[in-house]
Amino acid sequence: MTCRPSTFDERRTSVGEFAAAVGITPAGIAVLMNGRAKAVRFATLEAVCRVLECRPGDVLRYVPDE
Repeated sequence: MTCRPSTFDERRTSVGEFAAAVGITPAGIAVLMNGRAKAVRFATLEAVCRVLECRPGDVLRYVPDE
């Protein structure tokens, strides 16, 4: 699973501001955005969607293991 950067980019906010609003570190945001996350807590996903005013499918995409 990776975070779609286009959804984040549309908000035109800094990574630090976004991380603070979501309640995780900027490094945590980077992990989500570059596809290194092994799991995402529902609370984190809920916070991301709340801040971006979107649905989970707007920020996540499925990438199968190769």
